[in-house]
Amino acid sequence: MGMTMTQKILAAHAGLESVRAGDLIEAKLDLVLGNDVTTPVAIDVFDKAGFKRVFDPERIAIVLDHYTPCKDIKSAQLCKTARDFARRFGITHFFDVGQVGIEHALLPEQGLVAPGDCIIGADSHTCTYGALGAFSTGVGSTDMAAGMAAGENWFKVPSAIKVVLKGKLRPWVSGKDVILHLIGQIGVDGALYRSLEFIGEGVHELSMDDRFTIANMAIEAGGKNGIFPVDDRTIEYISRRVQRPYAVYEADPDAEYEREVVIDLDALEPTVALPHLPSNTRPVREVQGLPIQQVVIGSCTNGRISDLRVAAGILKGRRVADGVRCIVIPATQQIYMDCIREGLTEIFINAGCAVSTPTCGPCLGGHMGCMCEGERAVATTNRNFVGRMGHVKSEVILASPAVAAASAVKGCVASPTDL
Repeated sequence: MGMTMTQKILAAHAGLESVRAGDLIEAKLDLVLGNDVTTPVAIDVFDKAGFKRVFDPERIAIVLDHYTPCKDIKSAQLCKTARDFARRFGITHFFDVGQVGIEHALLPEQGLVAPGDCIIGADSHTCTYGALGAFSTGVGSTDMAAGMAAGENWFKVPSAIKVVLKGKLRPWVSGKDVILHLIGQIGVDGALYRSLEFIGEGVHELSMDDRFTIANMAIEAGGKNGIFPVDDRTIEYISRRVQRPYAVYEADPDAEYEREVVIDLDALEPTVALPHLPSNTRPVREVQGLPIQQVVIGSCTNGRISDLRVAAGILKGRRVADGVRCIVIPATQQIYMDCIREGLTEIFINAGCAVSTPTCGPCLGGHMGCMCEGERAVATTNRNFVGRMGHVKSEVILASPAVAAASAVKGCVASPTDL
């Protein structure tokens, strides 16, 4: 029996000719990632275990993105712990205030991830890098500590779900709508510890930013990872960034999948996920008019330049509705500079938005947009669990940048076609 893309990457990193779903393997790592919330826990485990060195200071990335610039004394201490560790071991890829970006947008931008890589990160949305044809998955801080020390981790080889994309996206429909539709179809545990493997002619219609968004939210369906084939778009993206050898893997024709899901891109329409699960999806037309108090445009899911161009195109010449706070967060410093250079920042400010330095901030109810009791937000983030953006009696509606920007203008859930 043949292997899927994920299984081929894991076999190669384990030094095996083949693997099957359910096998337990020990695989070498190309990159170990942590942030300001998870790295200090990993450092504590690392030190208590008596480790005296890291396996390779050039293959560890620490990104201080969740609570920075530090919101309080506790977050400042967490960042200091990470800074001291990075200095102690000469960690090459350490990103602090002024150079920081939201980790899952920053690492691909910096060329730190490539096709065929095996990557772990102490952050659940590490699965983002599957957009580049890599195996990447989130782990706990203990696994991060072991990975930093040994450069290896244990894995159970996942079985796979084949997601076949066909057709083309219609206007105002994006990768966010694709993944919300899929999660709504299979549920938040529909891909539990499985690899979501995207194929079909529809893949070639997706931009790299669409693919990053879709792979990012594989975890919201319970997936171990999400992964896309490497095509001309992928090669074009990495050619300007990745300065090292990489490997391209393709699924075997007789690869085994647990199930197949077909998504017709032609039939998709703007979609939202209502509280309090990413699977609670509805077409925007069914819930338009629902009042809101906040809009967040950004995050590791939808804070890239194409996302902000879409939002700015809608907000240009318009104003955010009275009673609505609209927060725009470019995902990296480079994207922030691009926004300034292209005039997007001016559009956002003229529309009445607050524009932030790169941070995860409001996505996890950290800072830059916490909500109080009874408030509701439309956000381009990836989770809308109870209390995710503040008070347990606040609500988050997940949406694309187009829907978020239109909702900011209307003061309620809205589609761009409503403007």
